[in-house]
Amino acid sequence: MVYETGNRTIDDAVARVLAGERLDRRDGIALIAQPVDELAAAADAVRAHFGDGTVDACSIVNAKAGDCAEDCGFCAQSVHFDTGIETYGFLDPESILESARRAERDGAQRFGIVVAEKGVSKEHRPEEWEEVLRAIRLVRDETDVEVDASLGILTEEEAAILAEEGINHYNHNIETSPRFFPEIVDSHSFDDRVETLEVAKEAGMDLCAGVILGMGESPTDRVDAAVALQDVGVSSLPVNILNPVAGTPLGERFDDGAQITTEEIIRTVAVYRLLHPEARVRLTGGREANLDEDEQHLPFEAGADGMLTGDYLTTEGQSAADDIEIVERAGLEPNTEANEFDPSAVKAREADPAPTDDETETAAGSATSNVSD
Repeated sequence: MVYETGNRTIDDAVARVLAGERLDRRDGIALIAQPVDELAAAADAVRAHFGDGTVDACSIVNAKAGDCAEDCGFCAQSVHFDTGIETYGFLDPESILESARRAERDGAQRFGIVVAEKGVSKEHRPEEWEEVLRAIRLVRDETDVEVDASLGILTEEEAAILAEEGINHYNHNIETSPRFFPEIVDSHSFDDRVETLEVAKEAGMDLCAGVILGMGESPTDRVDAAVALQDVGVSSLPVNILNPVAGTPLGERFDDGAQITTEEIIRTVAVYRLLHPEARVRLTGGREANLDEDEQHLPFEAGADGMLTGDYLTTEGQSAADDIEIVERAGLEPNTEANEFDPSAVKAREADPAPTDDETETAAGSATSNVSD
């Protein structure tokens, strides 16, 4: 395959990627300064070469909310900030299963069990640890979705157990570049997050780790975060966009919205595709808040091939039917590899949303409806 835009920087980068070469930091910094239309088209060509023409959808449940001891400046669930969210301990595993079933009906291929704390501890909270494992087993055995988890820091023993129980991807976002990380978090380090990813990978789990854009970082920081993820080795790279929450430091600093434009979002997604040609580059939290309805398909025309559908941890998302429309508008198809769902049935259910005895109108996402981030 020969791809040419007439832009020497982009054409050279694409040729090297297609030849199997890994681009480096210098390449990323040069690319992120290129015209967005040319960059997006090149990234889309790379996605088409390495991908299968589908968008992979995941969904999550906020399995334990609030009272987290960490001080991440963007997070509504930190005990350090007064954000007014609902807090609760680890959910009943049966409730988590029901969330997974809703996600399955909505076409999710994978389902993430997420807790808001530094780490689920087998040693210090053994009863909670056993509930986590029970939830994993229920979702694994009772649905067709892949089971993922985001449980904070892990010991080697915990990681080995999670891998044995069938966790597919372990999520632990690095949030931003090593340089900018201390501007966002004081209570732990960038290296702490990388160490957990390495422990999870060594145990045999695939890695899902990404960033939050629009926190005041520079374009170079965005590149440096992607380069750090190259070194770790991720198969799923979630791209969140800051949705500032009142009461958090970033919510107070950026109460008029994330510090990033639509063009910068598209440009960053395209560069991430070129730096990670074979990963799922996944649009996740904040996309609805930062992209107009008629813009949401654009990142999927610039190399993205994954999304988080349904609600987020403490904010509502949009319907699965709307997400399918976005995928199709970009000329792609929903992935059905793990969960062979019918996209037309999801859209029909949205058109006639009367719930049955075992489902609610808010399918996928948080197990508690109307939780807010």
